[in-house]
Amino acid sequence: MITRSVPHWQTELGQAIDRLDELLARLGLPADLPVPARPAFTLRVPRAFVERMVPRDLLDPLLRQVLPVAEEDQEVPGFSTDPVGDLAALAAPGVLRKYRGRALLIVTGACPIHCRYCFRRNFPYASTQAGRGRLAGAIDHLAADPTIEEVILSGGDPLSLPDELLADAVARIGAIPHVRRLRVHTRMPVVLPARVDDALLGWLAETRLATAFVLHANHPRELDEAVASATRRLAGAGAALLNQAVLLRGVNDDVATLSDLSARLFEVGVLPYYLHQLDRVQGAAHFEVEDVRARGLIAELRARLPGYLVPRLVREERGTPCKTPLA
Repeated sequence: MITRSVPHWQTELGQAIDRLDELLARLGLPADLPVPARPAFTLRVPRAFVERMVPRDLLDPLLRQVLPVAEEDQEVPGFSTDPVGDLAALAAPGVLRKYRGRALLIVTGACPIHCRYCFRRNFPYASTQAGRGRLAGAIDHLAADPTIEEVILSGGDPLSLPDELLADAVARIGAIPHVRRLRVHTRMPVVLPARVDDALLGWLAETRLATAFVLHANHPRELDEAVASATRRLAGAGAALLNQAVLLRGVNDDVATLSDLSARLFEVGVLPYYLHQLDRVQGAAHFEVEDVRARGLIAELRARLPGYLVPRLVREERGTPCKTPLA
């Protein structure tokens, strides 16, 4: 009998913290913190990410991104379960069509980390993702439309899938003549850098598609040396690396943090791409930063940094042909 060893990253992923009492104990925080009365969105955070948090600091910006808080129960006007119109954009099972020339594949609902501001925290993955049983239909949709030049793998986090499944999906996409580019939206190399292993780099090297990895880091302390090693390996395999951050109150809503984030991203081979205003998902209103303050922060960044380190401040709005620039 041939036995296959489990990749190290899958072992780490299986050991992610999913109990609040364990997270609080590990950080030396009180066990009786106010939490949501209706915890519809579960806790999940890799231990590698927790190790970058400051113990006994309830305001730690990395902890704030994953800690369930009582404010999530507040119902705030303008906040909804589908803030960017994903459900209306479903063109086929697992396929979102919003912008010309591009199609987004939701290949999994799994994610290594549950960010409390996630705009898909209420998304019905079970009925809409292009998983094993629906991938063929999604590929048929892509192949039938010659205007599609770029395919975006999203989720959840597409790198939650085993490499054999990703390699198969990317090979099928690469076999479509009119598709020229592949984009992978992932937070995995940031929160679980062990995911960037030889198997991942193997299928990445085999595709004919020009490939970009769009990462998601919001604070410079997320980018430790393990992450730097992962991003450099991706770049060495020929992938372009960009970062999409979300502007979050209490996490990165000051010019020093944003400036340090841009500088650190460049050090690890990643260009700042977008700074997103919060998608107004129900349960995340306590993270919102007013537009006037957001614009002021970008103006301050422009005065501090060279242009290539200043991300574009944008908002995603349902029904629009592109991201909406705010500054």
